[in-house]
Amino acid sequence: MQITDVLLAPGNGAFFYDDQVAIRAGVAQDGFTYVGEPVTPGFKAIRVPAYSLSVGLVLTDGTVVWGDMMGVQYSGAGGRDPLFDAARISDVMSQIETRLIDVDASGYLAACAKVSEPFGHKRLPLAIEYGVSQALLRAAAHLHRKTMAEIVCSEFNLPLPTRRVPIYCQSGDAREINVDKMILKAVDVLPHGLINSRQKFGVGGQTFMEFVTWVATRTRQIGRPGYHPVLHFDVYGWIGQEIGLEPQSIADFVCKVADTVPDFTLNIESPADFGSTQAQIENYAKIVSILDNRDSSARIVVDERCNTLEDIRLFAEAKATHLVQIKTPDVGSIADTARAVLICKANKVGAYVGGSCTETDLSAQASVHVSVATQADMMLAKPGMGVDEAFSIVGNEQNRLLAMLNRRRSENVG
Repeated sequence: MQITDVLLAPGNGAFFYDDQVAIRAGVAQDGFTYVGEPVTPGFKAIRVPAYSLSVGLVLTDGTVVWGDMMGVQYSGAGGRDPLFDAARISDVMSQIETRLIDVDASGYLAACAKVSEPFGHKRLPLAIEYGVSQALLRAAAHLHRKTMAEIVCSEFNLPLPTRRVPIYCQSGDAREINVDKMILKAVDVLPHGLINSRQKFGVGGQTFMEFVTWVATRTRQIGRPGYHPVLHFDVYGWIGQEIGLEPQSIADFVCKVADTVPDFTLNIESPADFGSTQAQIENYAKIVSILDNRDSSARIVVDERCNTLEDIRLFAEAKATHLVQIKTPDVGSIADTARAVLICKANKVGAYVGGSCTETDLSAQASVHVSVATQADMMLAKPGMGVDEAFSIVGNEQNRLLAMLNRRRSENVG
């Protein structure tokens, strides 16, 4: 027995939970709040503070290892788990505490599988899978005196990584200021843009296209010599809402945007929401095929309707995307995030380890170890909607990890 007790501690996510359905309907903003009534079940307001719940595993030597449980910003939308309810999560945790105390924490994947077994014929809330799997990963790393990345490599029979994973920052609504910050800090992939309303997308997408052009121009204006980021924009389905849901029309629009920034690779995330996972797969596959046949520099990134590990497998096998956002809290166990990256690689589809602005420093750091261990194509700077804090947390954790792995390799050679 390596775990002697389980602790819970209330916490805060780094941003807010938002009612996406209400926002898409066109509610007005008043400062940082939204005006109107919420639509998605569980929301008492359209925008509510993001809460989290930390789970601590007390080990036999007195060490306490932690993981953080939370939901994603747009909880309850696009097939996702409902809004995070700390009281409900605490109640379920009390019922699975004996599982944690009984588990062999030195075997990571086996421990995750044991703890995540269905409870009452129903899968555990994904927030619990996510937070507990982080804590178990830290426990295994502590017991074996290794980094979390090394535990992932060992469990999945992967070589120790040598390459850094490109980091992607998101701007939130403070677009211009945060784009400047990203450029000055030479972020690998930018800027997200939060194009989540008709006002931000514009009639026929004109406002969005002007923003894309501005980002490219600004990169040349203030970026250091040789700096050439990937441009990545999340449009929250607004191409489909404004242009229509015909795959050919969507592909034509994406190519039109790419033509305005011909010197850049352009990622377009969530171009449309076709209403179900199957419809999303079928239509995204058509869009991807059209872009590939045109040798476009644009790449489609899937988010909505691609939540679980099985969803990711279906999209990857169908070549229904160029890049999958593996939204870590939606996938559940962070071990499944590792599996998702490997599924993408096996199907020659890009793997982007994402997540949500509502996460915490601990969940972000654990995500870095999984991203580096599996050599994902890019990872999100998180938590929060700013640039500085998230880029620091993720970037510094990656640099510390790579320094430790380099030392480990030199010790083995010696």
